[in-house]
Amino acid sequence: MKKWTKSTDIEGAISLQDFEGSQLTRADSKMSFSELLADQIMDVNNLQKEADTAVQKLVSGKSQNIHETMLAVEKAEIAFKTMNQVRNKVIDAYKEVMRMQI
Repeated sequence: MKKWTKSTDIEGAISLQDFEGSQLTRADSKMSFSELLADQIMDVNNLQKEADTAVQKLVSGKSQNIHETMLAVEKAEIAFKTMNQVRNKVIDAYKEVMRMQI
């Protein structure tokens, strides 16, 4: 039986090739933090709009695929929660810097 460690779990589950063309490549293109943040907020907003559109189609009867609708809603929810946690960490870091004595 193979003993799993955190590093082998991550390496086995995720490879950098899976992320080609995604946000990781955009982050490496010398974007400033504010540009990166604005870009990610725009992505979360687009996911929210896609989820809303999927729900509207399901409710109006234009779509019968509840699975795709639920996936879109969950994807948008996870993206929003992640963005919210990043915001919280940035605020915590700012407060920590403001408490520093020089």
